Amino acid sequence: MYGGREQILDWDDGALGTSPGTYIKGRKAWENHGVVVTQMRHLPATLYTGELFDESAAAIIPFEQRHLAVIYCYCTSLEYGEAVRAMDSSRKVTNKNLVKVPFDLAHWQAVAAEKYPAGLPEPHSDDPTQWLFRGDIATSTDPLQVAVARLLKYRWPDQDKKPGVHTPGSPDAVDALADDDGIVCIPAVRNERPAAERLTEVLRAAYGATWTDGVLDKLLADAGCKAGTSLDEWLRTKFFEQHCKRFHQRPFVWHIWDGKKDGFSALVNYHLLTFSTLQTLTYSYLGDWIRAQEAEAKAGKTGADARLLAAQELKAKLELILAGEPPYDIFVRWKPLHEQAVGWHPDLNDGVRMNIRPFVEAGVLRKGANIKWTKDRGKEPTRAAADYPWFWAAGAFTGDRVNDVHLKSADKMTARGNRP
Repeated sequence: MYGGREQILDWDDGALGTSPGTYIKGRKAWENHGVVVTQMRHLPATLYTGELFDESAAAIIPFEQRHLAVIYCYCTSLEYGEAVRAMDSSRKVTNKNLVKVPFDLAHWQAVAAEKYPAGLPEPHSDDPTQWLFRGDIATSTDPLQVAVARLLKYRWPDQDKKPGVHTPGSPDAVDALADDDGIVCIPAVRNERPAAERLTEVLRAAYGATWTDGVLDKLLADAGCKAGTSLDEWLRTKFFEQHCKRFHQRPFVWHIWDGKKDGFSALVNYHLLTFSTLQTLTYSYLGDWIRAQEAEAKAGKTGADARLLAAQELKAKLELILAGEPPYDIFVRWKPLHEQAVGWHPDLNDGVRMNIRPFVEAGVLRKGANIKWTKDRGKEPTRAAADYPWFWAAGAFTGDRVNDVHLKSADKMTARGNRP
């Protein structure tokens, strides 16, 4: 009922609307309640609560708010889509045709009274890709993904709100089980239990009295696992690929590993992965694993030598990311040279697409997210060559929105030193 809340626009107090060649429509709808209809395909509709919306949707605002539930019932019915399409079969329906259809007010009032006798529900979603999701595991559309995120101390924007109000909610049983630094190793490392054990504890707390082994079997089956698959196997082999797909190839929990099925693997909350946290992963968690493999290798344990070599190679790659020299640097097209990160110092506002690249280049993720760094559509307004050399070629400004660029730390530092 409250769908489409997946993306955020940096409105910047309206500065976006002053950019050359842009214009803004739909202002009259903002901050009103109504129904938003996608103008394509079968015209899906959702409740609207006054936010900005994109050009593929139109907002229908009732003249009288008491008719909102009535209009919503009609707009989400088969009759509405058929009536509009009978009049407008174009690929994208025009705004005016969305409201030209016949509307039997009395009939739809009766429908709304039967479906929503207490009125429309408060804004809510069980989908973890939506702003309105509040972090509940058991009622979510993807309990395992939500459970992993909460174990890694990730919090959704509305997680601290009680339904219908804007005051913080009380911590639940899962909050006490969240990892402090956002790093959870899949094998037992640094006196911490294996990830599967900790995740099981999170699920048990979330489901309470209804938790059984059968619930876990069903969750794994729903996640596409064959019968008999363990939670540890799912975490090692399937979690990250499913996480990327669920969150539209913008993963916020990263699975870092050394390439061996029985080797070092860690789940990391990207939002908490600062320079110091990456150092902790590299020298503390991975360092502990390396020391354990060294001891096992000396004892002649089978496979220890191979695990030790893989872990040492992973450590070297993580050190390259910490240093941030090409191709393991962070490049953000819209930032001037003197503001580009030196080493692993990501700005979360730049987004996953920009910040995940050093890890993709190093080949340390369990599976690469489907992200491309090719040239984006459109052109940039004129930028100074000293600040944005990537928008220039052969002494001429191109404005091409390139992303496949790597910059040396020395050049960034020189640019910083040249600032007044």
